[in-house]
Amino acid sequence: MYNILICDDEKDIVSALRIYLSAEGFQTFEASNGREALELLAEKEIHLILMDIMMPQLDGIRATARLRETRNIPVILLTAKSQDTDKVLGLNIGADDYVTKPFNPVELMSRVKAQLRRYMDLGGVAKREDVLRIHGIELDDRAKLVTLDGEAVSLTPTEYEILKLLMENPGKVFSSSQIYSKVWNDSAFRAEATVAVHIRHLREKLEINPAEPRYLKVVWGQGYKIEGGELHEKP
Repeated sequence: MYNILICDDEKDIVSALRIYLSAEGFQTFEASNGREALELLAEKEIHLILMDIMMPQLDGIRATARLRETRNIPVILLTAKSQDTDKVLGLNIGADDYVTKPFNPVELMSRVKAQLRRYMDLGGVAKREDVLRIHGIELDDRAKLVTLDGEAVSLTPTEYEILKLLMENPGKVFSSSQIYSKVWNDSAFRAEATVAVHIRHLREKLEINPAEPRYLKVVWGQGYKIEGGELHEKP
């Protein structure tokens, strides 16, 4: 059973989310602001957070930023349609996805399950024994470990899946829509901005100079690719 933390100061939304999640077999915990959410995280094993942006005491943006200092669990932001700037800011500081209120329960559950699969795969039993190498970058899918010049790199589950997709297909250009579809397992109506944020995060973590990347390249008007590389199999 997975534990989902619902963080929202609107009681009706919390109640609705509790009903949807419980019907899918999830255990839920609740917080009404970011401070309460961080306190619960210190006490409970949480596998995913549904985080509202606008909350008293500590909002969802600042709470997610603090969370990302120590934890990589998936965060899905709950946002209003008017909060486009906050959505981008949330992705910038480490949120994995967002759902706009009023949300469709089917869409929400789809996103929750996709993020949980990604997170548990990253920390659970590996399904492959391949090691992907792109010059100084190595991705060990058995250990779910990424290193740069021998030093471990901390990636979120979403960042890991994007990097893995590109490293499995060196030199191949993927559009934002293709990356979004393959990694999020969802339609790509908001792919470009979302993917661009995660690509930027990967560059900041993997490139010496993110403004002049050696590995993660933009093919203008077409998408993204990673340069060079080879596939090795571990015994």
